Amino acid sequence: MFDLPVVTKKQRQEANKFRLFLLDMGFSRCQLSVYMRFCTSHAQYQVYNKKIAGGLPEGGQVTIVQITDKQYEKIVTYQSGKLGVKPKNPDQFTLF
Repeated sequence: MFDLPVVTKKQRQEANKFRLFLLDMGFSRCQLSVYMRFCTSHAQYQVYNKKIAGGLPEGGQVTIVQITDKQYEKIVTYQSGKLGVKPKNPDQFTLF
């Protein structure tokens, strides 16, 4: 989740650049300033944390929340007062 300053033209350009940066890293947009990505390990999670911190525009704020696949399964979404589509669990990789 992030909050970026967008008062000036330069700030808006930097905010857009940051959103594209997240998309290029495989994040998907959940809400206007909420993006998510599945990580297969804690080490991968830490790598993305560092990349995000390094790409954050000046004056911006990012909050990173890590949830397990079991917690993700319990997400409930309502749309127009009705229960929405349950999010698909990420595909898991198996290495042999």
